[in-house]
Amino acid sequence: MTELWARFPEYLAAHLELSLGALVIAASAAVPLGVWITRRPRAAPALLALTGAVQTIPSLALLAFMVPALAALGALTSRAFGFELRAIGSGPALVALTLYGVLPILQNTVAGIQGVDPACCEAARGVGMTPRQQLWRVELPLALPVIVAGVRTAAVWVVGTATLSTPVGAPSLGNYIFSGLQTRNYASVTLGCVAAAGLALGLDQGIRGVERGVRRGRRGLGAGALLALVVAALAAAVVAGGLGAAPRVVSIGSKTFTEQYVLSELLAGWIQRGGGPPARPLQSLGSTVLFDALRAGDVDVYVDYTGTLWATVLGRSGPPPGRAAVLDDVRRTLAAEHGITVAAALGFENSYALAMRAARARELGVATFSALASRSPELEIGADYEFLARPEWRALVSAYGFAFRAARSMDPSLMYQAVAQGQVDVISAFSTDGRIAALGLTRLRDDRGVVPPYDAVVLVGSRLARERPDVVARLAKLEGRIDEATMQRMNRAVDEAGRSPAEVAREWLDAAQ
Repeated sequence: MTELWARFPEYLAAHLELSLGALVIAASAAVPLGVWITRRPRAAPALLALTGAVQTIPSLALLAFMVPALAALGALTSRAFGFELRAIGSGPALVALTLYGVLPILQNTVAGIQGVDPACCEAARGVGMTPRQQLWRVELPLALPVIVAGVRTAAVWVVGTATLSTPVGAPSLGNYIFSGLQTRNYASVTLGCVAAAGLALGLDQGIRGVERGVRRGRRGLGAGALLALVVAALAAAVVAGGLGAAPRVVSIGSKTFTEQYVLSELLAGWIQRGGGPPARPLQSLGSTVLFDALRAGDVDVYVDYTGTLWATVLGRSGPPPGRAAVLDDVRRTLAAEHGITVAAALGFENSYALAMRAARARELGVATFSALASRSPELEIGADYEFLARPEWRALVSAYGFAFRAARSMDPSLMYQAVAQGQVDVISAFSTDGRIAALGLTRLRDDRGVVPPYDAVVLVGSRLARERPDVVARLAKLEGRIDEATMQRMNRAVDEAGRSPAEVAREWLDAAQ
């Protein structure tokens, strides 16, 4: 629990800064636009429909879309103005959250102004007010409660949606939720959820206090609530600014599963214990987001797998060559086409595997993929978010003719629980996952060798390789240092024993010195 609280100020400050920034930008755009719409009623349906369409886009999809969009925009700004926008981090999250915050404020601004009693407007014109004076002295004050209600709704939406910014590299309270779900650390999940809910309620009440003070003429109440919001925003900026003012830190990326959390902590410790610069894990990033971030220089180092790189990134198809040939192809092509260095192959494979409960596999007489294919019409498969859309799955279907009765994508941590409880019959397991042994599962054999090898390799971005060759040399010393049994043991220590990835990584580092 101590490790959870250690990063609480950072995550809370980042979450608050991101939420307030998006809310202020959304309100600054939506209120004037709402006023403009009330003066041009014919434009209202189209603009409201456009902003409403944004709300229909799933939050994660919108956040993920912002990464390549900002990367493309960053390339243009780099050529035209000499600076490049970051493709991951708070940038894409801020844009997406702002878009989500616009609709309720815009709708309520329009509704509030249109709901003002026409007699009040007529009286304003009767005493000689100009349209501008009528707006500021009559319409906006009377519409204020409705407009503020929209701002409060947007605030709650933005704070809640900001927890999903973790996969695009923006620190938030969502870090607790994503990592906690994957490592089955429900204290982490609870802390993230409770803190996010508390932040949303606090922000909602702060905005309400400002509005009540203004509307009722109670200057003390309004000023106090506004001061509280300003102090919170400044505190968040100070904490985030203090973190950002640190010396150049090597960012170690990780995907959203236990092994990646352990390895990111391990790499950070390995660099620092070798006399290198400060290193910091940047966890729970999406798979393609992470590779794009490494290529763009927003992430310096992370562990990927040759099978993923060979099939998804390099676009190779057909029967895979041998393990050494795939590694050599990946190493040469990444260096030549992307400027990415394979610093070390850690010494183990974490390949995609199909797994069943051992008793169920014996009951059906299934030990191989071919045997599974013949029984697949009567079975259900559960898979992680990516697997059913990956080229490896298409290759398996083509080679074996899988035709499962149902195929369900789900969170990897829930996937293992589902097969253990008999909710699904087969899952797309990871070969080094400690839960395979812990839950009494058996891995089926790929008897036709369709799945490519998945050697774990340390990837280094071009900027770090250019600026700190000593760090690359240090990482190269990890070549062959971790075998499959060791990785399974570390994963199991997190998934079954409930230890933190950082603690497990420190234990390995202590033994390796």
